[in-house]
Amino acid sequence: MSEKTAKPSEASNRAWTSIMRARERLLGAIETDLKAAGMPPLAWYDVLWELARAGGRLRPYEIEERTLLAQYNLSRLIDRLEREGLVRREVFADDGRGRWVVITEAGSQLRERMWAVYAGSIETHIGCKLAENEAKTLAGLLDRFL
Repeated sequence: MSEKTAKPSEASNRAWTSIMRARERLLGAIETDLKAAGMPPLAWYDVLWELARAGGRLRPYEIEERTLLAQYNLSRLIDRLEREGLVRREVFADDGRGRWVVITEAGSQLRERMWAVYAGSIETHIGCKLAENEAKTLAGLLDRFL
């Protein structure tokens, strides 16, 4: 059986390559900025942000759904955040087996300090390179994939 495989156009290939290269370079630049400011990696911010956005607590699988972290990486990261006093685990009232991950005051404060660096990094590496209307257009185009 020989089905004809659809091939992407040259423009689609170029778009794909540009998206992936831009993602890698931008994430690398942001990670570098965080490290230079003495901050932990961006994954820490992502977990703390999702917890803050959700009112302070989520189940581990909810964090996994809202971030790009694989379950095995997320479990280790939550362990690390807990050791650092940035989150704590709480038992579900109804089910002793389930756990909430809860952001602590120290976690909220770290997230705010990280945001100051992260926001500046977004502006430096993205915002200052795009006019407002270009940023809106780019965001709209990329939203098609989400």
